Amino acid sequence: MAVRSCLSNHFFKNTDTIAMYTLNCRGKMLVADKPLVMGIINATPDSFFEGHINRGIDGIVSLAEKMIQDGADILDIGGQSTKPGSLPLTINEELERLIPVMEAVHNRLPEAILSVDTYSSIVAQKAVEAGASIVNDISGGSLDPEMVPAVAALQVPYICMHMQGTPQNMQANPVYENVTREVLDYFIAKLNECRKAGIKDIIIDPGFGFGKTIAHNFELLQQLEVFSITGCPVLAGLSRKSMIYKTLHTTAAEALNGTTALNMLALNNGADILRVHDVKEAVEAVTLFEAYNGHLPK
Repeated sequence: MAVRSCLSNHFFKNTDTIAMYTLNCRGKMLVADKPLVMGIINATPDSFFEGHINRGIDGIVSLAEKMIQDGADILDIGGQSTKPGSLPLTINEELERLIPVMEAVHNRLPEAILSVDTYSSIVAQKAVEAGASIVNDISGGSLDPEMVPAVAALQVPYICMHMQGTPQNMQANPVYENVTREVLDYFIAKLNECRKAGIKDIIIDPGFGFGKTIAHNFELLQQLEVFSITGCPVLAGLSRKSMIYKTLHTTAAEALNGTTALNMLALNNGADILRVHDVKEAVEAVTLFEAYNGHLPK
């Protein structure tokens, strides 16, 4: 059995494609012997998927409870929309949206592992104080140079995503000579930066839909297993994205079936974490994927 380490992660894949790694989430050890499911919780009024907006704090807490009941391993909470063309909030605006939600979910579900979806180091710090134990940064530190050192100081796992451009312009005209090679090169450089800063647990996210055409997205999905050479767990965020609904000539609201189809392809191509709006369906996909690989539920 080949063994690869990613900083402090204990991470390996065997010939049955089952991943194992641990993440130290502020004293809570997240041990994965199968792909994990991360539920998306948007504390925003302008998410691209209308099914997850305008819930209020009580509604968001109820959604969080349902996601945990449905089998979510991580809840990813964000207060800043990052859909194409979205405008950035001020730090205070983001904090006002996010922190009450983070505190409410943490108070109701104290054992749940919460991630904060932000590219601001200040917001990340405040969110960890409010109960988050993972930082999910769409910019990999490029939009806030203090993010990487801040995460190192917080000693929490870091989800480092690839994005070409910013949410405001990323879909204007994304160009690559070889998208897989360029995204992989980006991660090799970022991992070195994070390692030097002292971040111990890193997850990489190729950033489907963030500065990529539909063709780029499908090429990355087809070659997703390449990213396992970094030795880090790989997150796939495909849920209800335009690569699905534009290909199917439908809408985000009608893209659940397409999401499940691509999630299964992502699992087969090496994804270790699925980031989704629909937890129950993703957990079912993982269960079937495990059974397909000979790991039937007990």
